[in-house]
Amino acid sequence: MKQATPDVAWRSQKGASVTHFEQTAGVPDAAEILQSIGDAAYEWRLDSDALIWSGNAAAVLGVADIHDIASGASFARRTDATGGQSRLDAIEHSGERDAGAGVPYQVQYAFKRGIEERTWVEDTGRWFAGPDGKPLRAHGTLRAIDARHARERDLIQLAKFDPLTGELNRASLMEILSTTLEETIRFRGSCGFLLVTIDHLGRLNEAYGFDVTENVIAQVTKRLRARLRGKDHLGRFSGNKFGVVLTSCTPDELAVAAERLLTGVRDEPIVTTSGPAAVTVTIGGVTAPRHARTVSEVLSRAQDALTAARAKRYGSFAAYQPNIERDAMRKEALRASDEIVAALNERRIALAFEPVVDAASRGVSFYECLMRVYREDGRIAHASEIIPIAERVGLMRMLDYRVLELVVGELAAAPKLELSVNVSPSSAVDPDWWAGLGAMLRAHSGAAERLIIEITETAAIQDLDDARGFVSRVKDLGCRIAIDDFGAGHTSFRNLRKLGVDIIKIDGAFVQNLMKSDDDRAFVQTLIDLSRRLGLKTVAEWVQDEAAAQVLQGWGCDYLQGALTGLASTNRPWVDGNGKAAAV
Repeated sequence: MKQATPDVAWRSQKGASVTHFEQTAGVPDAAEILQSIGDAAYEWRLDSDALIWSGNAAAVLGVADIHDIASGASFARRTDATGGQSRLDAIEHSGERDAGAGVPYQVQYAFKRGIEERTWVEDTGRWFAGPDGKPLRAHGTLRAIDARHARERDLIQLAKFDPLTGELNRASLMEILSTTLEETIRFRGSCGFLLVTIDHLGRLNEAYGFDVTENVIAQVTKRLRARLRGKDHLGRFSGNKFGVVLTSCTPDELAVAAERLLTGVRDEPIVTTSGPAAVTVTIGGVTAPRHARTVSEVLSRAQDALTAARAKRYGSFAAYQPNIERDAMRKEALRASDEIVAALNERRIALAFEPVVDAASRGVSFYECLMRVYREDGRIAHASEIIPIAERVGLMRMLDYRVLELVVGELAAAPKLELSVNVSPSSAVDPDWWAGLGAMLRAHSGAAERLIIEITETAAIQDLDDARGFVSRVKDLGCRIAIDDFGAGHTSFRNLRKLGVDIIKIDGAFVQNLMKSDDDRAFVQTLIDLSRRLGLKTVAEWVQDEAAAQVLQGWGCDYLQGALTGLASTNRPWVDGNGKAAAV
């Protein structure tokens, strides 16, 4: 018996519903609707493998004769589910049961129009079970989705790959590193990770511009890729850094791979639009799980190795080597940072007050506020224990802000009190710190003129323009400014005059041996004399005895600070027995 043409067969299957459409004035039939939206409909009888199509299927799928795909088997031969799922898989492996209304499915796959030509289609339908509960028939529609599939592919590319180099981005590289590490540990193997950085990329950027720098990064990537094994993975870790995951790699092979990459990059100059550029890379590597058992350990130890390689020589390789002292310092830094954060959250930051007295009358002129941290057991941690670690782990700005809150609170509570507070270099350039300072001073009228902001001399001379800006902003708020530890950085008086500070605090290292060292006496006396000529007040730190105090006073030093005049204390000398602020 001759098979009906696809269009006739489709209409006979639809029966009454098509007749209803045809009988409805002004409403197109089902075939016209499918034609207008570019969909092709089908019914598939799984028992006979017959595949019946709507009349527009040949046009939608781009086939010359629809009879070429009139069975499930012949259609399957022209599909490629690579990167998707076939219709048969979706039906047979759905894991659902047909309760009478059918089971929906939706899959995407490539349909082969010709030997080379393919079109991506979305196949949406529903299958129905026979008496035995197994799929008996299915019907659905096909739609060409080449444009949408291309957009989705581009989105996947953007999500997984770096747009400049075409290699894995950091997130994808970390996924592969994690998987490789897990498999290596499970099967008791060895793998490696290399952290590769392009040397002096900032100089190239300054000399040639951003476009040339990007070109260099792209060409270095190609050279790295060309010298990797097929089973290894390359990704862009950050701006000028690459990560390489080396599967099945021993420590010896790690060094061999690194040397191969080093020579591959440096052997020939990179040609750019601005001329040839000699480029090198420096590499740090770690073998896992021998020296690292987690992704974070791999990254941290590869960075340690990279730092060691740079310290030795740019354009070299270093493998991670355990360092007991360094690891102990890291653990201590982690413990201390946790302690600092807990102290901040639990309000265990306090102030100690060290008096600064008038050299002639010995009356207190102002107090320097020093930070103290109460530990959980009630013991006090001094600033010298906390500040170095806080600066290393980036917590100094948070501490500075809390100290500032406490200082302004004290000024608000005691209208005649004058205080000074030291500010770290990181806070001095932090917009949030400035915003906080301004807000607190505006909220407490009269506090600004009684507050002295101190910065160290070494911080001030790192960038004189920045320091001048800092001084101007402090004065604009109504505060005075002091240079702490003056003499340690040997700032010239020309620069000191440019800064426009109000007070200089002479570094105690020159004061403590004043009565024993002729050099120190000459230095301090000259400094005090020049300061007076510039109209600056001077504070001598670390004054230990009365003899030194008398000499300093005779030279014209304005204020004294140190063991002779009183050590720092958490007590508030200006508060009377009733808890009220007395005259200061």
